[in-house]
Amino acid sequence: MERLDKRLSQAGYGRKDARELIRRGRVTVDGRVAARPEEKCPPEAEIAVDGQVLGGGFVYLMLHKPAGVVSATEDRRERTVLELLPDDLRRRALFPVGRLDKDATGLLLLTDDGPLAHRLLSPRFHVDKTYAVEVEGTFDAEDVAAFADGMTLADGQMCRPATLRPTGPGQGLVTLGEGKYHQVKRMCAARGKPVRHLTRVAFGPLTLDPGLAPGAFRPLTREEVAALLAAAEGPGGGASSN
Repeated sequence: MERLDKRLSQAGYGRKDARELIRRGRVTVDGRVAARPEEKCPPEAEIAVDGQVLGGGFVYLMLHKPAGVVSATEDRRERTVLELLPDDLRRRALFPVGRLDKDATGLLLLTDDGPLAHRLLSPRFHVDKTYAVEVEGTFDAEDVAAFADGMTLADGQMCRPATLRPTGPGQGLVTLGEGKYHQVKRMCAARGKPVRHLTRVAFGPLTLDPGLAPGAFRPLTREEVAALLAAAEGPGGGASSN
């Protein structure tokens, strides 16, 4: 539940303007004239200004993050992933769910659904992420076994068991069930195979759309949103970061 004036602000109206519109009776919630700016609205409520319906509910976007931008809502020195969006979406208080390094690419979920983001990133719900990696050297059976057994990093940090599937010379797919800092890179380095390039190809039930060029995005389909919400309801995958 969010304040009505906040919902209008997220749609691009200034907070002061939003309050004035509500006081003048120009805002409706599910067909009923709203009376107070502080009125609480559920995400699915249909809000209209002068009869024009705002984009309802939460926003869920799949972005193909390119290299060279940071996974943040703002940064004084670097270009952020939000700067890849048009102005109408940048007014929606979106944020990236988790992060990818500046030099990493691939699937990044952007939303304004805070509770869902919290569940997706919580180890409680085990929402997996899968990365395609290119490394120096070639993965072998001993590497696969080391990932499967879990490993201790150079700083003594313990990593839970993960899945490594070699896909070719110097290439592999890594699936994690936790989210330690730079985990994929550090695990590969621990095996003497530094990462040259990393791309996130899956996040829980979502798979990177092959039709999305780097820097492009699209809204999730209803089916994808439903699958994501289901994944965040309980154990079934694994949460991680690169």
